[in-house]
Amino acid sequence: MEAQQSRRSDPPQQREPRQEQQVPEPRREERTAERRRGVSRRALLIGGATVGLGAAGYLAVDGSNWWYRVPGVNRPRKEGEVDHPGAEWIPASSANWRMADRPYDYTIDRVVIHTIEGDYAVGLKVFQDPGHGAAAHYVVRTEDGHVAQMVRELDVAYHAGNRSFNERSIGIEHEGFAGRADSITDATYRASAELTAGICDRYGLPRDREHIVGHVEVPGTDHTDPGPHWDWDRYMRFVSAVPATRAEEREDGA
Repeated sequence: MEAQQSRRSDPPQQREPRQEQQVPEPRREERTAERRRGVSRRALLIGGATVGLGAAGYLAVDGSNWWYRVPGVNRPRKEGEVDHPGAEWIPASSANWRMADRPYDYTIDRVVIHTIEGDYAVGLKVFQDPGHGAAAHYVVRTEDGHVAQMVRELDVAYHAGNRSFNERSIGIEHEGFAGRADSITDATYRASAELTAGICDRYGLPRDREHIVGHVEVPGTDHTDPGPHWDWDRYMRFVSAVPATRAEEREDGA
């Protein structure tokens, strides 16, 4: 929404007939340049939060990195950098995800819980296969709760089978099977709970079942994971017990 300009009233004897204000030509040229760069008006306003502030508004937030807050401008990335402390970077095939600038272009408001329907090694292998067509952001190993990060959180992973959910969520795969009660260990629950709690804190999400969902709850899919044996009560207790961390601006490359 355009910022409204204040108008000063002239004395009655000096009032002139009202005329339509013309948009200065340089303004039109700027808009054309923006379109050519692929940066939409919606992107520039970032949800209306910075209307009328311009570059000064960005600089007031973060003087060193304001420019990459515009959706469509790729933020700096470091090879091997992870979002979750202690995770191991094992990149998925680039065919199984797409670059984004979340949460600046898409709001992250869900964590989706999956089971691999196989072991840890199988999960890594299929997500590195360009022909598979899917990958999750994280994979959790049953034996010791080790976490592999395969897609950066700012990027969109093809994990949910629903485009909207892919764009708005972070997917966590767990070694094991939806139909086997013995496939999810205490180490899995605890490591995954710490991971999920960290994600919630990073993006300001409540740690509840509205924002932490199973793949089975994603609309328009036929998946049943994490299955009837996934102990949601136990898992959510672990998530709630993780000490809260201060939600910080994610400065990739800083």
